[in-house]
Amino acid sequence: MASTQHVGFVLVHGGRHGGWAWRDVASRLRALGHPTYTPTLTGLGERAHLLRPEIGLETHINDLAGVFEYEDLSDVVLVAHSYGGMPVAGAMQKVFDRVRAVVWVDAHLPREGESIFELIGEERAIQMKKMAAENGEGWYVPTSDASWWGLSDPDQIAWVNSKTTPQPMRTYLDRIGPTDRAWSHPGTMIECTPSRLPAVEVARQRARAESDPHFHRRLVDACHEPMLTHPDELTALLVEAAGQTG
Repeated sequence: MASTQHVGFVLVHGGRHGGWAWRDVASRLRALGHPTYTPTLTGLGERAHLLRPEIGLETHINDLAGVFEYEDLSDVVLVAHSYGGMPVAGAMQKVFDRVRAVVWVDAHLPREGESIFELIGEERAIQMKKMAAENGEGWYVPTSDASWWGLSDPDQIAWVNSKTTPQPMRTYLDRIGPTDRAWSHPGTMIECTPSRLPAVEVARQRARAESDPHFHRRLVDACHEPMLTHPDELTALLVEAAGQTG
C-alpha cells in the first residue's frame, strides 16, 4: 500500500447525477489519505442553473479535462460511473499521461463514433426521447425515480430523488470522437450484478479483461448505484485498482 497510499482519485458521476453521488466513497478515500475530486458536469447537480440545450458531450469532456488542468493533477485514478464513461473516454485523449488507471463502474466504454442512445438500444432510446418530448421541452431528459437504477431503500430513494436533475438530450445524442486511449490504458471494469449496461457492452468489456493483462474485471453484488448502496466495498475495489497498473 505504500506506493499507492497518496494516489489521488477523480470520481465522475453518471447521467442526471452530480458530484454529490460520490459523497460516501469520497469521504472514505480521503480518510485513507487519498486526495479525491468529485466534479459535477455542466448543467447537472449544483450546476443545474447552467442547464441549456447547447450542452453536449464535448462540454462534459472539456469539464473533465479542465479539472486536470486547473488542479494540476497527475498519477491519479480516473473513475467513471454509467454515463460518466462517455466524458471519461473522450477526456482520456487529452489527459491519458496524467492517469494512473481508469476504473469503469458499470460505465459505458464507447468506441469512436458511438452515442449513448446507440449504446443503450432503440427501445430505451425511444423511451428517453419520449420523456424529453413530454416533460423536457423537447431538449432535456427529465429525472427518473431513483428506483429505476435499482435502489430500494425508501429513505435512500427520497434522498437521490431530491438531488437528481435533468440532462440535455444532446449529451445522449452526440457521437464521441476517438477513444483509443481509453481502450489501451490500464484499468478495471467493476461490473454490478445485475448490470444496467447493454449486454453488448458488458460482453466486450469482459472480452477485454480476458485478453488484456492490463485490464481487470471485478464484480460487486449491488445495483447500478454501488457508491450509494455499497460504499465500503466499492472503496476497497477502487483502492485495489490503484495498484493494478500492470
